[in-house]
Amino acid sequence: LQTAQAARRFLNGFSFLRLGRGRAQPYPPRVGFLPARLLLNCLPMLQFNNLSLRRGARLLFEQASLQIHPGQKVGVSGANGTGKSSLFALILGELHADDGDLRYPRDWVIAHVAQETPADERAAIEYVLDGGAELRAVERRLAQAEIENDGERQAVLHGRFDAIDGYTAKSRAGQLLHGLGFSTHDEARPVSEFSGGWRMRLNLARALMCRSDLLLLDEPTNHLDLDAVIWLEGCLKAYPGMLLLISHDREFLDAVVGQIAHIERGRIQLYGGNYSAFERVRAEQLSQQQAAYAKQQR
Repeated sequence: LQTAQAARRFLNGFSFLRLGRGRAQPYPPRVGFLPARLLLNCLPMLQFNNLSLRRGARLLFEQASLQIHPGQKVGVSGANGTGKSSLFALILGELHADDGDLRYPRDWVIAHVAQETPADERAAIEYVLDGGAELRAVERRLAQAEIENDGERQAVLHGRFDAIDGYTAKSRAGQLLHGLGFSTHDEARPVSEFSGGWRMRLNLARALMCRSDLLLLDEPTNHLDLDAVIWLEGCLKAYPGMLLLISHDREFLDAVVGQIAHIERGRIQLYGGNYSAFERVRAEQLSQQQAAYAKQQR
């Protein structure tokens, strides 16, 4: 009974989506007696089950399955057009699968780099701080509690503000900007004054500012110089959450990821090791397949 109750608590925290007919709907679980096999599946993870996705007449994924656990840093590889960016769009809810399940904990915060930057007058550092959605929400609630002179609520909110490192947020935002090549003077400059490439750096800093459980990065080294790339490597190595990374920079992938999710022929295969290790394993697999084919032709 205790085991079933614990599993129920796990499952109640999950987002279960039934992805059929182009729509995603909540799929509330019902738990009775759960075998150990199912209990393992209740652990927090990003999970694709028999996922199919078609873009126009093209089938990108066909019955694809994948499990990634918190803390794993995964490089997403595959030829152009195989669906790497579409995979991210599925996770973000921008696309809906034709069939299959996409599951992740309901309370997870997902961060990604926006492709557009508003040309507004916010200071660069304030724009980056806005990436911390919970930080800004607590600040607003604190301001309201002060207006209402609600001391008890203020005490609770100050505790939460401290728990999310709110008192060091501006310093951390400055460190992110500095790491990505901005000067101290740039912190106060309006976003509208920066060129397109520098605005993309601002978007990257904003995504890194978010206290996320899952970070999606699609070619993050674009627009970065070597110093910024090296800094970003260290930043991502220290990132405690789950990372999915698309990059054509093999050295960058080797330095950051510990698994490769390779997309080919509508399926997703997870390999252990960095990109160089994946290439060695993949070359050996292809060699064995060619040898087996040659043997059949004799």
